[in-house]
Amino acid sequence: MKVASVLIPLPVHEAFDYEVPQAMMLARGDQVAVPLGPRLMRGIVTEVRETTGSNRRLKTVETRLDDPPLPPGTLDFVEWAARWTLSPPGEMAATALKGLRAPRPRPERRLRRVGDRTPARPTAGRTAVLEALGETAMPGPDLARAAGVSSAVVKGLVDEGVLEVFEIEAEAAFAAPDPAHAPAKLNPDQAAAADAMAVATAEGGFRAFLLDGVTGSGKTEAYLEAVARTLAADPAAQVLILLPEIALTQDLIARITARFGAAPAEWHSGVAPPKRRRVWEAVVAGRCNIVVGARSALFLPFAHLKLVIVDEEHDGSFKQEDGLVYHGRDLAVARARIEKAVVVLASATPSLETLWNAHGGRYTWLRLSSRHGAAVLPDIQLLDLRQCPPDPQTWLSQPLREAIAETLVAGEQTLLFLNRRGYAPVVLCRACGHRMTSPDTDSWLVEHRYTGRLVCHLTGFTMARPRICPSCGAEDSLVSVGPGVERVEEEVRQLFPEARTAVFSSDTVPDARAARALIQRMTDGEIDILVATQAAAKGHNFPLLTLVGVVDADLGLRGGDLRAAERTFQLLTQATGRAGRADRPGRAILQTWTPEHPVLMALAAGDRDAFVAAEMEEREAATLPPHGRLAALILSGVDALAVEKVATDLAAAIPNAERLEVYGPADAPLGLIRGRRRKRLLVRADRDVDLQGFLRAWLARVKVPGSVRVTVDVDPYSFL
Repeated sequence: MKVASVLIPLPVHEAFDYEVPQAMMLARGDQVAVPLGPRLMRGIVTEVRETTGSNRRLKTVETRLDDPPLPPGTLDFVEWAARWTLSPPGEMAATALKGLRAPRPRPERRLRRVGDRTPARPTAGRTAVLEALGETAMPGPDLARAAGVSSAVVKGLVDEGVLEVFEIEAEAAFAAPDPAHAPAKLNPDQAAAADAMAVATAEGGFRAFLLDGVTGSGKTEAYLEAVARTLAADPAAQVLILLPEIALTQDLIARITARFGAAPAEWHSGVAPPKRRRVWEAVVAGRCNIVVGARSALFLPFAHLKLVIVDEEHDGSFKQEDGLVYHGRDLAVARARIEKAVVVLASATPSLETLWNAHGGRYTWLRLSSRHGAAVLPDIQLLDLRQCPPDPQTWLSQPLREAIAETLVAGEQTLLFLNRRGYAPVVLCRACGHRMTSPDTDSWLVEHRYTGRLVCHLTGFTMARPRICPSCGAEDSLVSVGPGVERVEEEVRQLFPEARTAVFSSDTVPDARAARALIQRMTDGEIDILVATQAAAKGHNFPLLTLVGVVDADLGLRGGDLRAAERTFQLLTQATGRAGRADRPGRAILQTWTPEHPVLMALAAGDRDAFVAAEMEEREAATLPPHGRLAALILSGVDALAVEKVATDLAAAIPNAERLEVYGPADAPLGLIRGRRRKRLLVRADRDVDLQGFLRAWLARVKVPGSVRVTVDVDPYSFL
């Protein structure tokens, strides 16, 4: 008999076997309906094999579904990603099928002429409608606009039977991009980089590139030219461009539309479910050439994937830490390898892992060393707050205030950067010292003055700012400590009441439409001073922006995160790089209490190589990434004793292994989240150690009760 292994899109760790009816033809990747308990479930066939019999009775595949099969590369990628991250392959399969869970788009209603019927009472408006329609079919609103009449005129022709309404299913297809539509003028470095990428896609096979260019060097134009040449050589080719932030997609979509004369598909959480389904079906059918999306777009069922681009590849947002835990950049490289495609990692501040691969020759290194056109990199000044401290309860020093005033007089724009949302990061009682925290969570509540509420940015909990301290009962004793972007904006409005000021953070621009509107206002010169978090620190081009003021350059250097220095260097390079990107020179002022810090000194000197060399030396001495590998086990549960027991059992069951150490268990820095107690164990291994194999063997030794959740984080980026 024939047996099919079927992967159910649930948190299951293996495919289930089902008997295949004799008349049914199945192949790897087919979608089927199979019984699971009392209900039928969708599943993906991973294998079909002949067998002489079974010692257990197998249930039978109910039917083969009409939905398209997953392409071989997509299914191979799903299975590989599950093995790499130690995640249930069923959960990975669910991610790959996410587009099919959405409803189909509604059929489109159109109007057409009924034979040669004419209206009983011809009028100028009715005649205009019939002339505009001709022998075609059009949606009613479009027809009314084309004829220059009201919708009532069109409705009257329908009521009279001159026009009829019919429905057509929306085809899952996107307009084909035209590679020759509007080519950009590239400088020699851009042209050489584009040529190298395009040649690699034409030759076929897996290749990885690092597109390393200073801020404003034209990396986007270079890789879009590579996209154009790829599509010119192979019109069926598909291209995936990954971005770390939804806010960045709108600008890139506009640039792609202008370059190719057709809009790309869009894939992220802000896309409506019916549109997401349309993208999924168009991608699997090969009727969509370019997709711009967030990290989950990696799981789309590409039929002919030739080029994968990871823009801002260093960005920590590519790491998903809720649900499935994976790094989008690393999985993008794996997807390209499986598809025998080309992958391009683009950044002005590449991650140390990517630089290590480029130094070792695993990635081809393409460099853009200067800004495009007449623009030059901004001058960076470290402002020692020990010498020029702000006034009490203010956050902007006098030299920065003067620089803002000069910029306003010149008719130019200022960006004040502080990577901290809200009004104040801490609210405490001056009577008893109590700090306001989220219920069942160790996270502090952040004050948002715009809404008058306290918000937990970890869990989403929100409450009105109380008048009485919940700990000691003192009235009007709660005070706001430290600045957020709202508090800096308040100070700016007091100092420069005539300036047009706005805040750019995920609170003030909660969706893509709001972000697009604010970015357009800034681009059009309608904002004088923009106070922003990292939402505005990357990927944006504001021609009139000539001054960047970093309110607290030391913020990211605090704490014990092994990547703190790297992240700070990257973020401040990106933030200061917003200045002077057009024909006006730019400058950046970084307020700091520690101007002697190596990160800030390297930043001011524009010496990335010195910073990278020093950071690499420290990592190598400790055998930390990229010279070693890390993995974390995070235990959580409502019952603290149960979590403690599992942690103790795991510590006692560590397999013997060379060139590998396990640290912990220890309480997580955030030891309580949503009522669940948390403990962590950290594994450090040399690069040639089979880390995943070690973790599988270790976890197999311990029986974990259902009340305790164990999350595996391979190559962790957060240590909270």
